[in-house]
Amino acid sequence: MVGPQYDLVGNPLGAVRATFERAAAAESGGRDPVAAFRSKDWGASEVFRSFLFEQGGLDKVPLLDASNLGLIKPNTLVRFRGMVQDMLGNEFYAGAFKDGSTWRTNKFTDFSPFAMPHPCDSHLWERHLFHCVPVPGQNSWTLDSSPGPDLRQMANCLSPEQREKRKRDGDDDAMDVLENGNGESSSCSKKPKEDDVQIPSSSAEMPASENVPQMNGNDNHIPGSSFSCLVKIYDMPESQVKLNDVAEFIGVYTFDPELAAPNDNSDDIMFDLIEDVTAQLPPSKVPRLHCLVWRKLSSVDFLAKCPAVEPSPSLLKGIRQSLLSHLTLVLGKDDLAANCLLLHLLSRLRTRVDVVTVGRLSLNFTGFNRESVSIFGKQLNALIQGLMPYSQAIPLSIEYLNTATLQPRKDNKSGRLVTGVLQLPQGSHLTFDETLLQSGSLASKGVENTVLLKNLMESQMVEYDFEYYKLEMATDVQLLTLSEGKSNILPSDLVVPFRPSTVSAVNATSEELESWRWYLATVRSLPQSSEPEIYQTIQDEMVSAMRNDRSLGCTELSRWLTMAQITASSFGEKSLSLEHWQMVKELERLRKERMQ
Repeated sequence: MVGPQYDLVGNPLGAVRATFERAAAAESGGRDPVAAFRSKDWGASEVFRSFLFEQGGLDKVPLLDASNLGLIKPNTLVRFRGMVQDMLGNEFYAGAFKDGSTWRTNKFTDFSPFAMPHPCDSHLWERHLFHCVPVPGQNSWTLDSSPGPDLRQMANCLSPEQREKRKRDGDDDAMDVLENGNGESSSCSKKPKEDDVQIPSSSAEMPASENVPQMNGNDNHIPGSSFSCLVKIYDMPESQVKLNDVAEFIGVYTFDPELAAPNDNSDDIMFDLIEDVTAQLPPSKVPRLHCLVWRKLSSVDFLAKCPAVEPSPSLLKGIRQSLLSHLTLVLGKDDLAANCLLLHLLSRLRTRVDVVTVGRLSLNFTGFNRESVSIFGKQLNALIQGLMPYSQAIPLSIEYLNTATLQPRKDNKSGRLVTGVLQLPQGSHLTFDETLLQSGSLASKGVENTVLLKNLMESQMVEYDFEYYKLEMATDVQLLTLSEGKSNILPSDLVVPFRPSTVSAVNATSEELESWRWYLATVRSLPQSSEPEIYQTIQDEMVSAMRNDRSLGCTELSRWLTMAQITASSFGEKSLSLEHWQMVKELERLRKERMQ
């Protein structure tokens, strides 16, 4: 273990060097003691993992976002929670070199902290580059789940002498960089071209450069487009981090708004290895995070208070009733709509069989108009924002379809993936307001966007445009449509006529919201199974139903089974029973009565 003289938050690189020197000394019997460290951790990551998750150090690490870029000192430990928006491939760097008789490492740094002699014995190592952005549609309550220290309060508590010392320390760090002739090593050997892909600036407080416009252009619908982070991950097997994954990255933070891109004729060996793919993400605009520890995040990880109790059926049944009662009030005491909405919120893609998606349950509430949307739609959107980690409400109009950038596309000139509205993490919720649709003509882009939405609704796939070919990417997005009649653009699995009887004042306490969030996250993660005899009984009833009603098809029968499985899970049960099946049959009977 690293001794207590190292501040793992304030001086993480000191701990990295200490563990490296110790590991190199242990291997000193060989001619090349650091050869075994390629693509392998020598103990540094374990030191930080133990500090963060075993010694309670995670709450001491600041959470990086656009509001505190100017408050975090470079080369300190930070956390960043975001979505992998683009995978930029691998980058080679001089991982270790011999300075006289001493081996030194450049791992987890942008540039060598020591002057590298030329020539010298060195090792070329590799790291993975990921462009990460705040999660699209991330709701504000998720930010309370892991807040970290209050940097503004800490800065206000400093005495004038401490503030001046901190300023001098920052100036000294900058002078060290200039004296060593080093700069950002990862991506900036060439200046951005004017016709290259548009990218975001790192902070709303910084003026946008003419050469570095926002990546999303004029489409301001995509949240978080003004801030991003370039994450560099070490010692990671291929395909462990995937596009659109939501993760928490903890590592060494580097960022300097005044740091210029290095000249093409730089003689630093670190710059000789730079790839041009990240030239559009200059270090003066986009902070770097050299990742020591990372973990994928699920909806459970965004809960502020996760009760240390077993999710027993009796406990979940009580929370279910509480949530269902609230949904009924939000929907004007429409019990049928509330039950269907609960199943929709609990649905998730369980598996794929060829082109068939199992577990999805998109929902279309009909009977809405602009007036009812302003009342019930507003209440519904507010509730979904309070329950789901990521959600967006999309006004579906002719103008929106003709102008919005829904499809992610690859800019082959810059090698960058330009995001679109439909580049979403797993578990996102989208609510479409179709009451804004009026008669009009769809342009070619509008037709393309309509096809994209229909494909998302039917197959949970999003087509990415790679210029010379198209590639479909699997996703898992909950889709709710509010419309006057049955939607033709968005063919939902379940169509329910909305029949409110009253407008109720709806308010939920913070404790209730927290329990409902926990309930939704827990139930969605429950495994599903069923006894063979139960399935046989259900299958016999399906065959009988098809004989009595020739209009029934396999798609509708599959939806019945999905609804029954979700109903069982909603009560905390891991296996389907005939009671749950009967409940779904009754919902179907009531729904069809309304459809007539």
